[in-house]
Amino acid sequence: MKIVWSSIAIDRAGTIAEYIASDNPAAAQNWLNAVFAKVEILKTSSQSGRVVPETGREEIREILYGNYRIINHLGERKISVLTVRHGSQILPAEEVSA
Repeated sequence: MKIVWSSIAIDRAGTIAEYIASDNPAAAQNWLNAVFAKVEILKTSSQSGRVVPETGREEIREILYGNYRIINHLGERKISVLTVRHGSQILPAEEVSA
């Protein structure tokens, strides 16, 4: 499976890492590395995680890393990482439309 990151997902991951880096740059780099590693698992286990409750759509799934949700769209030939969100944040519908 090919993995493609949306610009929103990249921006959100970068923003989160910048926030973490304001206190601990090493922790921010570790967090980013871990998020990318979690996503890489989807290449061999594409249905990892759960269906996003807000959508109820089988192809919109999420994997969790700490307090963060990594939301993806499972297609026939690729997995699109749609967004990365803190679990306490409201998930806007426009970020999960694929």
